[in-house]
Amino acid sequence: MNSKAIDFYYFTGTGNTLLVARKMAETFSDSGIEVNFRRIESSDPADVDLSHTLGIAFPVACQSTYLLVWKFLRALPECDGTEVFMVDTMQSFSGAIVGPLRKVLKKKGYRPIGAKEIVMPGNWFPKRINEEKNAGKVTRGLDKAAGFAQKIVDGSSRWRRVPVLSDGFYWICSRPKTWEMMAKAGEKFTVDVEKCNGCGICEKLCPVGNVTAGEPPSFGGSCQQCMRCISFCPSEAILVPDKEYALYSAVKVKEILGD
Repeated sequence: MNSKAIDFYYFTGTGNTLLVARKMAETFSDSGIEVNFRRIESSDPADVDLSHTLGIAFPVACQSTYLLVWKFLRALPECDGTEVFMVDTMQSFSGAIVGPLRKVLKKKGYRPIGAKEIVMPGNWFPKRINEEKNAGKVTRGLDKAAGFAQKIVDGSSRWRRVPVLSDGFYWICSRPKTWEMMAKAGEKFTVDVEKCNGCGICEKLCPVGNVTAGEPPSFGGSCQQCMRCISFCPSEAILVPDKEYALYSAVKVKEILGD
């Protein structure tokens, strides 16, 4: 990489992506590279510093990534060769992000220098949590993150072109209509009023302003299923009727709100 500074824009749901981004930042810092973290949901694409290398980190969702992330990426300013890399976290696989994002960014004038997908513990309504198995996944995932960061520093990372098939997946998975269906699933969230303590953390956590605090909180029609409200509710009061799941989070709630 040519720059000595990285502006690392990230979105994290239950914390997997934040863990990976932090691990990469350790490697960058050890190489004398300044790393500035930016939360995607509270950042203006117009403010991106095109003199710095741009890092983008996010979870895979619907085989692609969240509409709020795509909205940010599509609004990035055009440039003349600003370096960019991406890393995503996923439960198993994706099919509509690596190639399509490379194409979007190249069209805007960015120079893709690396892409990496990292398997981390699943957080999509897990029925049970195997702590030992999850710990192993986290360890392997963070090792891969550190290795990827070192390759970026060394200039040996790659962002390979992905076959045309992924463009078709991208067209389906990143359409607003697709996410309207996801939002309808979010409308099924309910609150156990006997458990809810009215703390308002769910409203603070929601990246799209879909939750209104109250006793109980209420949910709008723009949910993107990031799992924050369910995973970090301190009283475990947010439920999906007739669906059994264990709560999963990779970091503390204060790290999501205040990092």
